Amino acid sequence: MSAMDNKANVPDKRDSESYFRPEDQEQFRLAQLLLLLDMENSAKLAPSIERLGVLDFFAANPFLVVQPDEDEYRDLVLAGFSVKPLAYASPGHRFVTRRRRLQSDLALLVAYGFVQPGTSAGYRVFRITSSGSEAAGQLSSIYAQAYRESVEVISKRVRKVVDSKLPEFCRKWLNADPAMLDLLNI
Repeated sequence: MSAMDNKANVPDKRDSESYFRPEDQEQFRLAQLLLLLDMENSAKLAPSIERLGVLDFFAANPFLVVQPDEDEYRDLVLAGFSVKPLAYASPGHRFVTRRRRLQSDLALLVAYGFVQPGTSAGYRVFRITSSGSEAAGQLSSIYAQAYRESVEVISKRVRKVVDSKLPEFCRKWLNADPAMLDLLNI
């Protein structure tokens, strides 16, 4: 076998199939949403879909919100979160991508019977079902534990923000050019 043949069998790192990003994996995102909805249910909250999108993204990327001089920063590092992002895209682009996937991810969780749609105070909400809570309870990896910690930290901050002010806080937390976020409809 020649050296050329060996090169042909080595996957190109630029090939999308050889580059693994957890957030591109449907099962990973669904598990995160189950954990998030289970945590919110435990706090007797049913977030609007807009609030759920904000919680979903920032719980997965807590260092966009939590600063190094805050106690929660150390707690998140100790829980296993890295200050380095898992993707090369800017936070604004990652936010938009995640937000676009949210509807289909929630639809899958509804189809599996893990989540139930509803309304509350005029907002569309999603509540975890008992089978969804049971499934979330079975998620016990180190990442799942760290993600729960992050949800708790981020949820406390997002609860203080009314839905109408969420876009303003997202702009601040994403530290992004407002014109770019307007173009992306955030």
